[in-house]
Amino acid sequence: MDFSKPIDYWIKVVNHWREITTENGGRIDILTIDADGDLTIVEVKRDRTPRDVVAQILDYASWVSSLNSKNIREIYSNKNSKSLEDAFYEKFGQPLPDVLNGNHHLVIVASEFDPSSARIVKYLADKHSVAINTVFFSIFDTGEHQFLATEWLMDQDEVIERSESRQRPPWSGYYYINAGLDENVRVWEDMKTYGFIAAGYGSVYSNQLERLAVGDPVYVYHKGYGYIGFGVVISQSAASKEFRLPDGRKLTEVELNQPGILHDPDDPELADYIVGVEWKKTFPIEDAKTFPGIFANPNIVCKLTNPATLDFLAKSFGTIN
Repeated sequence: MDFSKPIDYWIKVVNHWREITTENGGRIDILTIDADGDLTIVEVKRDRTPRDVVAQILDYASWVSSLNSKNIREIYSNKNSKSLEDAFYEKFGQPLPDVLNGNHHLVIVASEFDPSSARIVKYLADKHSVAINTVFFSIFDTGEHQFLATEWLMDQDEVIERSESRQRPPWSGYYYINAGLDENVRVWEDMKTYGFIAAGYGSVYSNQLERLAVGDPVYVYHKGYGYIGFGVVISQSAASKEFRLPDGRKLTEVELNQPGILHDPDDPELADYIVGVEWKKTFPIEDAKTFPGIFANPNIVCKLTNPATLDFLAKSFGTIN
């Protein structure tokens, strides 16, 4: 069953696990994970009545909602020869998020649905913000080729957005940046002095900087220590040899503590890429700001939504004037 051609949503799926048995003895047809680490339960109507399959998928959702990151890794390893970390990286080109199943989605696959069952699904999605939807399919046979046509009961992006706005804190507008400090390549003193953040040794890392636009506020984190900088993006991502400081100079024209950041200047895949930042407040690494349970992520760039972390950082660094 292939939804990838007509529905962009399914491009997000990294892999699927068929016939997953729940603790209550039920069998989920297909369970998937997307680029955000969220799960989707897919149930095929087959010979069940629409109302039966709606009730069944809600029962499965009650079980899936209890799964933690460890549970999900174990479920995947029981169905596949490779680890979930490896499969996720192969599909999305980024590390598996530390926290999985922050949200889950429900999809019913059917050739038709009676009006009563359709009203139930719409009611759950519209009035209770349940991320549930139905996708209908038809197969057309021309004799030489078969074509699969699909259509959602409701706009899937709107269903997911409505659900996530209720289940997750709203995005603050602030970005989290993993500094990626390395004594042989990137050092904090250079970043502070000349106003930038960087990533490299693979487009899987450097491409994440393209999420940042001029004017975006960013908090910078150093693994194992805490948050060390707060600033505003003033120039978009550029290769290290092309990046220019506000005064027009290139990094090759200034005295760097660690010139290793200029490695592989002619290799667009390996070179470091740099984003200019106007620092509002910074701290030495030894005075990094942290607390037990503070938000941290292995990705280079991600949205910062954790309320406790945002409150702590506002007190530690202040806010934009």
